Amino acid sequence: MCDALCSLQGTGALFAKSSDRPPSEAQVVERRGPRAGGSVLRTQYLTLEDVGAAALLGSRPTWTWGFEHGVNEHGVAIGNEQIWTVDDPRDAPSALTGLDLVRLGLERADRAESAVDLMTSLLESHGQGGIADRDEHKAYFSSFLVADAGEAWVLETSARSWAARRVGVEEHGVSLSNRICLSTDWTRASNDVAAAGDFDRWRLASSPTEHADKRLAVTRPCATSGPEDARPAAIAGVLRDHDGVSWGRPDGDPAVVALPPAVVDRRGSGVSVCMHLTDVQATTASMIVSLPGDGAPIRVWCLLGSPCVAIFVPWFPFDDGADLPQLASATTWHRFRRLRDRVEHERATGPGSTEVLAAVRGVWAPLERELWDEADAIATADPPARTAWTATLWPRIETALLRLGV
Repeated sequence: MCDALCSLQGTGALFAKSSDRPPSEAQVVERRGPRAGGSVLRTQYLTLEDVGAAALLGSRPTWTWGFEHGVNEHGVAIGNEQIWTVDDPRDAPSALTGLDLVRLGLERADRAESAVDLMTSLLESHGQGGIADRDEHKAYFSSFLVADAGEAWVLETSARSWAARRVGVEEHGVSLSNRICLSTDWTRASNDVAAAGDFDRWRLASSPTEHADKRLAVTRPCATSGPEDARPAAIAGVLRDHDGVSWGRPDGDPAVVALPPAVVDRRGSGVSVCMHLTDVQATTASMIVSLPGDGAPIRVWCLLGSPCVAIFVPWFPFDDGADLPQLASATTWHRFRRLRDRVEHERATGPGSTEVLAAVRGVWAPLERELWDEADAIATADPPARTAWTATLWPRIETALLRLGV
């Protein structure tokens, strides 16, 4: 399960995505330079012609080729969500996974609309299928949020069928979760969907939507509230939501603490955006992306692990030499995982106690505020200055991790 949102702000956009995956599955954030084409490209299961790639930043489980979410040098951001449809993914032969389509869209597109065109063309040509959850040996179909500085697209798929809707600035924004959201409001669609008219016909009626609807009730107001309210700090708070209570504003009070919900059922009771289905599913990485329309540098806020116990690290990833290799390390992810395990243990053994989570937030909140303020101040500096500043980030994060004993 995953959540994604985009706020269209007139002079740019903010994109955000949380990746919910098996709790023990490490996820890393990688910066990749441009690649010349002319050879072949091996995706998770298929070999394709390599037409080259733009520079990009992507987050992926360590065993997958494709990305859960990311952004490229042209300011195109993409993320995917699992959805349940009338087509059974177990019947589909191995082909392109949803994660593959995210990465291919980032590698090859210079605008959101061209990414949608590319991804749907690949889907129709090669199909969709193959194990994308190795822990449960599970295949699934995906929906996607695709955005650039001026617009966003909702793309929902089932096998080779698909529908897409353009979201313009007049709507302020959009959010997605793990359910089909499109009906007859699509902008373009595959031939079979166009003939049927209503993409909701592909929704699996026996699969409950309450777990997604509850999270959409948290993410949609933020996405559609307009640029004055949908700021990066507010989005971070949404991604840290625990059943209606969140923290994350750099100027906020880390003492406002709510443990993850203790009881979760099939109908969505206890589900939260910051996911903690112990031993089943957890939020394993999150990203917020600023897609400027005014020539400012692309900025990201990257987080490994669960948002409630980790730090959104600000970064200008397309500045030459501005690298954070620690985010590309599974070892780093497992350090943050140990913090999540502490909080979940506290939930299980000490009802009503929030001491562990409060202590973790007491370390991260002031550091996050400090780094975000510095990123604001240096955003208009020249790239070498930003690169030099990037080099100061991890030593301070490392100090905090050691202070927390991980």
